[in-house]
Amino acid sequence: MMNFTNLLLAGLATGAIYALVAIGFTLLWQTSQTINFAQGEFVMVPAFFALAALNVGMPLPLALLVGLGLSMLVLGVLFKRLLVDPMLRHGVLPLAICTMALSIFLKETVKEVYSAEASRFPSFLPGGNLSIFGTTISIQSLSIFVFALCVVVALQMFLMRTSTGRQMQATAQNPYVAKLLGVPVERMILYTFLINAALVAIASFLISPVYLAKFSAGETLGLAAFIAAIVGGFNQIRGAIVGGLLLGVVDNLAAAYVSTQYRGAVPLFLLIAVILFRPQGLMGRAEERTV
Repeated sequence: MMNFTNLLLAGLATGAIYALVAIGFTLLWQTSQTINFAQGEFVMVPAFFALAALNVGMPLPLALLVGLGLSMLVLGVLFKRLLVDPMLRHGVLPLAICTMALSIFLKETVKEVYSAEASRFPSFLPGGNLSIFGTTISIQSLSIFVFALCVVVALQMFLMRTSTGRQMQATAQNPYVAKLLGVPVERMILYTFLINAALVAIASFLISPVYLAKFSAGETLGLAAFIAAIVGGFNQIRGAIVGGLLLGVVDNLAAAYVSTQYRGAVPLFLLIAVILFRPQGLMGRAEERTV
């Protein structure tokens, strides 16, 4: 029972990180029809921003803030201005290909500039174990899950309770009508890219202490988050949350009770099953587009 509880909690913690990255996928698609295949590398880069700040003597809280700020500038503003805006006018497919090239560029750049070796990354969350009713659970996994959940709740509150959040939702639902109603659509889309950059930075700071900071960290994480977004429903934030948590738990339990050799195949089986029986995702809604 103790082992199952820890596996479940670790799966929820990993799934919460998947959910953060999957929400970014969903937000970019909803507002700008952007599919970012470099999203995994976007999770990898902020950890190295923070490590660079730590290496020049900054304390951990300030280094994390520097990493967050640089991520929002480079992975938010510059990504939109220099890549998405010029390429999106040529269609979704050229943009998708460019983001694939960007993922390779970011990975190889970090490998050459920083190091090919994995680096330890300090955690800003408490560690150790906690005993509850005779069951020992990981405080780190619990802290990651609770922190990620708080971030998701805060984002939902922002989108639902603020004027800017409602304008962002209007932009996602119909940018043409939103523009007619006076919504600054371009600014709302920029805010979406900034939120995505903040989400991937937070995910990076949460997962790097567990799996270390390494140039290849984004490969598995980006694929898992993309699958989570599709499984949950690519047009719903709550779908990204459900998909991420489900994928994290299933992946962790499959590795423990089935086989570690087939661990990587479990998300793909889950993806195939959802596409076959519910193509819009578990929480998604069917859409019709004019072509």
